[in-house]
Amino acid sequence: MPAGHGVRSRTRDLFSRPFRKKGYIPLTTYLRTYKIGDYVDIKVNGAVHKGMPHKFYHGRTGRVWNVTKRAIGVEVNKQVGNRIIRKRIHVRVEHVQPSRCAEEFKLRKVKNDQLKAEAKARGEVISTKRQPEGPKPGFMVEGATLETVTPIPYDVVNDLKGGY
Repeated sequence: MPAGHGVRSRTRDLFSRPFRKKGYIPLTTYLRTYKIGDYVDIKVNGAVHKGMPHKFYHGRTGRVWNVTKRAIGVEVNKQVGNRIIRKRIHVRVEHVQPSRCAEEFKLRKVKNDQLKAEAKARGEVISTKRQPEGPKPGFMVEGATLETVTPIPYDVVNDLKGGY
């Protein structure tokens, strides 16, 4: 028999619940608020069959474009051939979690604003651009002794006898 091509084909391990995470779904999943423009990760919960996205979207990150009573509208990029299409899908809240992709950016933004305010108080102008980490500084190795290593000739006859 050939393999099927259904909507949930080849998802036996993909949609299975993680180890020690089976059972009831925590209330936090339902009480979390999502706003338009938030970044979310689509992570399918195999225990909830309603509002389940296609396996392609599992593990993808998108932006919220619509919020309904039980679902979230997520805009995800999908590569089709040589172009990238913005797909708009509705996913139930059980299959969505807030993304941490912009977390570092937001922290850096707050830190840069703080640094700019401190510099302005001192009357300076600073650059908050990230600089690439340059090469490590050079150093001289001191107190090292040179040792010449020479190979010991391999004797096949004595090795067969069990030693020299």
